[in-house]
Amino acid sequence: MNEVWNLDSIYKGFSDPAFAEDFAKLSEEVKKTAEFASALPEKDHLAGLKEGILLQESIQKLANKLAEYAMFRQAANTKDMEAGSQIGRIMSLLSGTAAPLAAFEEWASKIPNLMDIVKSDDDLKDYEYLFANLADSSKYLLSGLGEEIMAKMRMSGSSAWSDLQQYLTSTVPVEYRGETINLSTARNLAYDADPSVRRDAFEAEIASYDRIKDSVAYALNSIKLETISDCQLRGYSSPLERTLKHSHMKRETLDAMFSAIDEYLPHFHKYLKAKSKVLGHENGLPWYDLFAPMGKTSSKFTAEEARDYLVKLFSTFDQELTDMVARAFDDAWIDFYPRDGKTGGAFCSGVECLGESRILTNFDGMFGDVVTLAHELGHAFHNQCVKDHRILNHDYSMPVAETASTFNECIVMAAAIKETADPDEKLALIESQLQDATQIICDIYSRYLFETMVFENREEMFMNADALCGFMTKAQEQAYGDGLDPEIKHPYMWVCKSHYYGPTFYNFPYAFGGLFARGLYAQYEKEGDAFVPKYKKLLYTTTVADAEDAAKVADIDLTDKDFWRSALQMIADQIDLFCELTAK
Repeated sequence: MNEVWNLDSIYKGFSDPAFAEDFAKLSEEVKKTAEFASALPEKDHLAGLKEGILLQESIQKLANKLAEYAMFRQAANTKDMEAGSQIGRIMSLLSGTAAPLAAFEEWASKIPNLMDIVKSDDDLKDYEYLFANLADSSKYLLSGLGEEIMAKMRMSGSSAWSDLQQYLTSTVPVEYRGETINLSTARNLAYDADPSVRRDAFEAEIASYDRIKDSVAYALNSIKLETISDCQLRGYSSPLERTLKHSHMKRETLDAMFSAIDEYLPHFHKYLKAKSKVLGHENGLPWYDLFAPMGKTSSKFTAEEARDYLVKLFSTFDQELTDMVARAFDDAWIDFYPRDGKTGGAFCSGVECLGESRILTNFDGMFGDVVTLAHELGHAFHNQCVKDHRILNHDYSMPVAETASTFNECIVMAAAIKETADPDEKLALIESQLQDATQIICDIYSRYLFETMVFENREEMFMNADALCGFMTKAQEQAYGDGLDPEIKHPYMWVCKSHYYGPTFYNFPYAFGGLFARGLYAQYEKEGDAFVPKYKKLLYTTTVADAEDAAKVADIDLTDKDFWRSALQMIADQIDLFCELTAK
């Protein structure tokens, strides 16, 4: 089994004639957009709509294939200068479509009977949801060359600052116990069984940020100011409103979720204090022990063992999912191990030209890494469930993006806990799940609070590294409460988390996905196999419906606070069980 992913099935390199050929085709299609846009005023409504859709489909297919390959190359090695250059070429080329496509959207949105035309035509009716959103979002478009200018400016603005953060965090040296390691390796040591290793690795990690904190602070300030300016120019009341619009989600849903989370935070503080007591801490849990393993864990997994474990567990749920998981391992969809220059963390991205996905992890063999694989394979399954849509209907919104991934985690953890009769093993599994739950509730809440503070202050002030650390500490105090040792938090989480350097508020979807998935899993436990087709239909629907309407497929009202309470109660029950086991 390969240790790195196979990208040759996309292109065999940037010198591959197919890469040059596709780039040339994309260039021609981009030129067509300008010609198409200039002729729009004279076009018949139906003919113009159909031509516009076919043109966008062609551009999307070519651009996705080219950009995916280049971005995979860069993620695997941020020192790959050729990959960075190619990404720049592709983004520069695509920026030429911004103004013409904005003109098309503006033209289409002004058609009086737009939706009647769309519903009546076989080539357009698949895009009914897309056109409905187009009509609503058109009022936020920048007129004239505004869209093209913004697209070009982002290349040397927010996109460049984001690349800088990724480069600095993937290459910063971490001095640990007399040797130099990378940041991903240091952060992975937070899961080590030896408390001195966890503490020393944490201290080494914190010390390393001093090398890059000022540069990353400039990146964050620049990205957020660009976001604020963009929102003001477009007429959004705030960056959060823009995020919710792009997320196809109501503010009432977000408020219901966070209100329920506020109610349940004391349960998470109870868990943290119970864990702290077992580990011998008197004043709450120090940050470096958040991921301390407890109980008796199984031996470390190889990649092959992780494959067999996951295939076996998913076979209890659905054969289609099981077959896809096996393919992911067997056909080299996954880049497993940490190395210098490789992007930290984990992600999954679809490869639409192949109908597959590619997954990057920093696998270290711990059970948590196996759960991470399950999580990313959930994204891959979500991609598989929507691939039969036409290409412009492949993207799902931020809130529902974490649904399938977290549902996969629920499958793995529920099966693993059920299969073990050993109290120590059960404790280890439950604690692992509570670690994750604390991340998607307490930590994600702290990130949401932090980003809110950043946006509230950025327009009036430049926030240096010390100010950002202060905001982060304040956010952690509010989210973690007295569960954490007040003297040992992580003030530099804003440096190492890439979420702040991309789409705004790319944090609450993890809480949403975690709770939504748990609510769905509770329903699966009640309905059994009858739930599986409903679940797949829900995933299929996520790209062509608002979050609230997709949830209705499973008879869920996302604006109802009680739904979120029911999902949080599942975690609260596990916390009670954890406290019982540790008390013994």
